[in-house]
Amino acid sequence: MATIEVAILGFRLTSLPRISPFNPTTHRSGLRFHEASHSSLSRRIVLLRPPSCSLVDEQQQQVEEVSFNERENSLIGALIGIQGRGRSASPQQLQDVERAVQVLEGLEGVPDPTSSSLIEGRWQLMFTTRPGTASPIQRTFVGVDFFSVFQEVYLRTDDPRVSNIVRFSDAIGELKVEAAASVKDGKRILFRFDRAAFSFKFLPFKVPYPVPFRLLGDEAKGWLDTTYLSRSGNLRISRGNKGTTFVLQKKNEPRQRLLSAISTGTGVSEHLQAIDEFLSLSQNVAKGESGLLEGEWQMIWSSQMETDSWLENASNGLMGKQIVKANGQLKFLVDILLGLRFSMNGTFVKSGTNTYDVTMDDGAILAGQFGVPVEMESKFKLELLYTDDKIRITRGYNKIVFVHLRVGGSMQK
Repeated sequence: MATIEVAILGFRLTSLPRISPFNPTTHRSGLRFHEASHSSLSRRIVLLRPPSCSLVDEQQQQVEEVSFNERENSLIGALIGIQGRGRSASPQQLQDVERAVQVLEGLEGVPDPTSSSLIEGRWQLMFTTRPGTASPIQRTFVGVDFFSVFQEVYLRTDDPRVSNIVRFSDAIGELKVEAAASVKDGKRILFRFDRAAFSFKFLPFKVPYPVPFRLLGDEAKGWLDTTYLSRSGNLRISRGNKGTTFVLQKKNEPRQRLLSAISTGTGVSEHLQAIDEFLSLSQNVAKGESGLLEGEWQMIWSSQMETDSWLENASNGLMGKQIVKANGQLKFLVDILLGLRFSMNGTFVKSGTNTYDVTMDDGAILAGQFGVPVEMESKFKLELLYTDDKIRITRGYNKIVFVHLRVGGSMQK
């Protein structure tokens, strides 16, 4: 019998027919932002929960505090920029996360977390290690950013349960995998898988997951240790019986919300809400505290679709990476195919508190160490809306807004 290991809980299920993940087209549209002063992010971040409109009045928004201490922020910072909840993490990123996890596990969080009410509720999976025995369902669902993965923990009821939920999208529905749970001690939860079902929005009934749970025997059993539970109840680290580490959160900080809105591609309105909220909260630029940080930056979103001219897209930074060097040097780098790359070198000169004059005038098609010059020039104003060592938001060519994610080190040669 073919079997698959359920993500998070670690037991095995009979395989289902393959489900092709929905592949949405990323929407890009013009953006407008509130004029805002910018001060540095504090450790206590105010999280705005916007109503359904795209740009909203701050006075009409509900405000909710999300608090993380310094060591917890170190872990969250290490997670920023990791795609696929760890699936695409580099060795250095994995090392940074593991180091931050071990630091928190060595600190005193909530004692006896399984006895605390803070462990109850719905947790979003932010990161998981990828052991060599990772199952098809882990590779298919957990590693896809478009899907949201949650774990519900309810131990203080007549029917204690731990459930894993894969939400495909608000329009499609979700898969919920449930297990009867019991508390062994202050850290360990024992579970036995007993039911699962698909809930599709387009069907008035649930579709059972066709698995003979009683026949699985010990394969349906497992345990989950909570090795750290934050005193705010917003962050949890758990380790499972399969040797996997999980990082889960109840509430996300603004950078995580921004990246989630971009990766899920749920629509222009959510992108507008996330970016507008983020800029309203993350006010660290206007005081002149930050400039264009050196390093390699990958463009992950822009407010305008690419044009029909591939060279125009590449030369104006509408695709690929930006490499910021010392002494005002800037490079656009785009992978073409079969080892070919387009490179555009130029300069940036500070012209205002948060603005730069950019001139890109040295283009080439590169193949290994060889290159063919391309005669073209592009000049535009670049306004820095937000930056930290992980994320950068700018308004650049043709007043297009860009979101870049740092993928390289602080120095590029």
